Amino acid sequence: MAILYILIPIVLIFICLTIMVFLWAVHNNQFEDLEHQGHNILFDDDVEKPSHPSQMSSKNSPHLSDSDDDRT
Repeated sequence: MAILYILIPIVLIFICLTIMVFLWAVHNNQFEDLEHQGHNILFDDDVEKPSHPSQMSSKNSPHLSDSDDDRT
């Protein structure tokens, strides 16, 4: 029975901390746009394209491909 005198204040502290974190999240607009991040996964619009041709990978290069090397 004595353990309840310890556990009840600990639970009340956790409840208060949870409410404070929730109110902080609401105050900082953490719940404003819940669907945007889910849509980012589906679309590749945010992928950066190389600004200089030398940054492109060899697969995207218009030069010799793997099939051209087999002809020699």
